Amino acid sequence: MQKQCKCGSAMSIKLRTVIYQNKVEIENVPVYSCESCQRSEVFAEVKPELTGIIGKLGHLPEKQQLSFNDISEIAYLLKKVTEKEHAADPVEKIIENRINELLDLLLLAQSLKDEAWTEEIRTRLGQIAKHAVSVNDLP
Repeated sequence: MQKQCKCGSAMSIKLRTVIYQNKVEIENVPVYSCESCQRSEVFAEVKPELTGIIGKLGHLPEKQQLSFNDISEIAYLLKKVTEKEHAADPVEKIIENRINELLDLLLLAQSLKDEAWTEEIRTRLGQIAKHAVSVNDLP
């Protein structure tokens, strides 16, 4: 996945660590980076989740590390398709497997009447549906 940088060069997407307030490391955030001018910008589709996390941390967060792929399904899928053990797997299959995994978890959460877990899984499924992740969207 690439887009054009303001300098005219191509920006490619990479999973990076975003540091907030010099205390919080948020790992695996999809970020567009330009090799020519060193400009970076967060992948627009995950900005709402990232700003939500930062908002919850507040102005004086404790030192900690977070994995963004535990919060954002887009980051989760990007991480999954770039892992060596999935290099030969078609992107469609990785997405299909994740949706099926989430649907299985949804059934389990509903059978246990765990409302918080059910809502979390619905949110994750919604992230995938909202962004209509397809083969053209992932590297």
